[in-house]
Amino acid sequence: MIIKVFANFREICGGKTVTLSINDGQPIVLILDQLIERYPLMAEEIFTEEKLVKPHVHVFINGRNIIHLEGLTTPVKVTDQIALFPPVAGG
Repeated sequence: MIIKVFANFREICGGKTVTLSINDGQPIVLILDQLIERYPLMAEEIFTEEKLVKPHVHVFINGRNIIHLEGLTTPVKVTDQIALFPPVAGG
């Protein structure tokens, strides 16, 4: 599975995409955990201390934000497209 990462997430992961091996039907939280295992700095970027996705971080599966799906328990298929967007600052 290829995960697209944007902005400062690219700096942490060393590129625009990260490839992970997943099982069909795995919840997105386990995929994020696997990403953090490879890139430990992502932990503080993605999750709060309570292991919730930070308010301005967006996790998309096939173009839909997981907050409009089943949250962190949303199942993922190997054919799904995942994208991670960090908070955006600017003006």
